[in-house]
Amino acid sequence: MTIAERAVLRAAVSDLNARSAAGDPAAFYGQQLLLSRIYALSTQLPEGPTAEGSTFVHEVLRLLEQATAAAEDAALEPGALDAAPTEPSAYLSWLKKSAREHRVYKHPYYREFIRDHATADDLRNYVIQESVVDGRFDDLLATMQVGTSGDAKMEIAENFWDEMGNGDPSQVHTHLFNQIFRVFDIPAQELERSLTANALLSGNLAVLLCRYRHLYPEAVGFLGMTEWLAPERFVHVVHAWERLGLPDVGIVYHKLHITVDSRHAAGWFHNVVVPAATSERMRRAIARGTLWRLNSSARYLDERMPDLATHRPV
Repeated sequence: MTIAERAVLRAAVSDLNARSAAGDPAAFYGQQLLLSRIYALSTQLPEGPTAEGSTFVHEVLRLLEQATAAAEDAALEPGALDAAPTEPSAYLSWLKKSAREHRVYKHPYYREFIRDHATADDLRNYVIQESVVDGRFDDLLATMQVGTSGDAKMEIAENFWDEMGNGDPSQVHTHLFNQIFRVFDIPAQELERSLTANALLSGNLAVLLCRYRHLYPEAVGFLGMTEWLAPERFVHVVHAWERLGLPDVGIVYHKLHITVDSRHAAGWFHNVVVPAATSERMRRAIARGTLWRLNSSARYLDERMPDLATHRPV
């Protein structure tokens, strides 16, 4: 590739980012799809030659990552990161309070639509969108723990080992999650083309925060909040699954995570968040990652929330 060709492609990516920032839905989708495909170069084993080591691909990657991070920061309420208490226990209480007061907490998508109105097709689409995080949580943990030590590393390791089924291949959580694909006959090639821009963003943010060491505290906030919110949400998924009489094999993952994620979230908060909260830099960054998760999840669920009037019986 010539210098001129590189310049043209850089300009095209910059234009895509600018249009996405201006609110162009097609540009936002294109931006997140391209970012997801580049991440796949380093998160999936290749079947042949790849562009993983390309310096130009890395240059494009950084343009996309910086634009994505800037958009999330722009969505933060002014002063939101300055309000955190300095005492670690009080800081943890503040984080939880911020989540409980956020509009995404107990979102009606789960409490109303999924629980009482979702059809089997709705659950099929739900699982496809959720695959970007739930379907690779073990790899996210493995990536984010690099460079950690002490109680934090042990907590992440315990979490990871649970994801690995505590050594039982049949109980590996990604394997259990993939059983849902079999229930709904979802082929691999359908996954990417069915993902929305906000679903792609959810997965991209998780990879972004876990792969860079300087964003480790943001990953702590992002993944910790993901696990804290999951149990209550999954209760409604299980209720819908049983209401529809779907095969039991497909709901094992969600049933398991109702209890496992409650324990993981408690351990995460007390063994990872609280010790780190003695540092002002860590407090601010953990809060940033937490709010990125809350805000992006809210936009994702708003997008998925249908008009319930069309789902209620006459």
